[in-house]
Amino acid sequence: MRYVFDQGEIIEESKVSVSIRNKGLNYGLGCFEGIRAFWNESLNQLFIFRIYDHYRRFHASGNSLHIHIPYSTIELIHWTIQLLRKNNVREDVYIRPICFKGANMLRPDLLDPYNRVSIYSTELEYMPKPALKVGVSSWNRTGNNMIPPQAKSTGNYLNSGLATSEANLNGFDEAIFLNDKGNVSEGPGENIFIVKNNKLITPPISDNILAGITRDTVIQMAKNEFQLPVLEQSLSRTELYSADEVFFTGTAIGIKPIINIDNRIIGKGSEGTITKNIRFHYENIVKGNNPNYLGYFTPVY
Repeated sequence: MRYVFDQGEIIEESKVSVSIRNKGLNYGLGCFEGIRAFWNESLNQLFIFRIYDHYRRFHASGNSLHIHIPYSTIELIHWTIQLLRKNNVREDVYIRPICFKGANMLRPDLLDPYNRVSIYSTELEYMPKPALKVGVSSWNRTGNNMIPPQAKSTGNYLNSGLATSEANLNGFDEAIFLNDKGNVSEGPGENIFIVKNNKLITPPISDNILAGITRDTVIQMAKNEFQLPVLEQSLSRTELYSADEVFFTGTAIGIKPIINIDNRIIGKGSEGTITKNIRFHYENIVKGNNPNYLGYFTPVY
C-alpha cells in the first residue's frame, strides 16, 4: 500500500527513512500494536475492529516503557482512518502503529524525549494452515521483571523470534512458551486456550502473557453466546496434552486450532466442535455481521 503515516502526516512510504544510527533500531526501544480491519462486501464498508482498545493498550505499553506517545487515542484513530481512506483499502487489512525512540545516539536509555510514531497497513496471510502442529519451546517467556510481557515492546519479540525459529527448525508450525515457573504462558504472538470438560481455560495475566484483545473477545463471546464457563488459571505442560481441544487467539492469527503438541495428537486430531463454533462466531463478528457487537467497530467510509 502506497501511503503511510509518519510524524504527523500521510506520505508515500518511499519517502520515509530511518537512520542506521537510530537508537530504537539498534536497541529495540519501541512499542507497537497490531490492529485489523475487515471488509464487508454486502455493506460496502471497511470496519476496524476494537481500534479504541488497541490504541488504549498502545498508550499503556508506552507508559510502561517510558515511551511517551505524542498523539492521543482519538488522534491516532483519526490518522488511521485517513490512512486507510488514502490507500483506498477495500479488503481485509492489518494495521501496524509503532512508536520508537527516534534519536540517533548510542546511549540505550528510554528517557530522551524524541518518540517517533509511524503507521502502515498491509495485506495479511498469517499462518494460512487450517490447523497447527506446535512444540513447547526450550526458551522461556520473558518475565515481568525482565521485559514486561503486558507491553507490546519491539525488543521483546527477539524472545518470540527465537522460539518460532526453533519450532520451525524442529518441524513445528509454531511454539508455546512456558514461564519461569514451568506454567504454560502463550505463543510467540498468540494467547492460548484449552477446552476441557466443556470449559475454556486460559493462563492468567500473571503467567507472563499479553492481555490480548482477541483473547478478551473470545472470553466475552464464550460467556455471552455459548454460556461456557471460562477459567483464567495456570496450566501445566501436561494439561495441554490431555486437553479436549486447544487453540490460539490473536489479532493476526484470529482463532486457530492446534491439533498436535510435541508430537502428541490433541483430542481427535482435528478442529474440535467448541473451537469451530468460537471461530465461526468470531469471524462473523469481526465482519460486522453481529449487531450485539457493533460497539467494537469503527467504519472507515
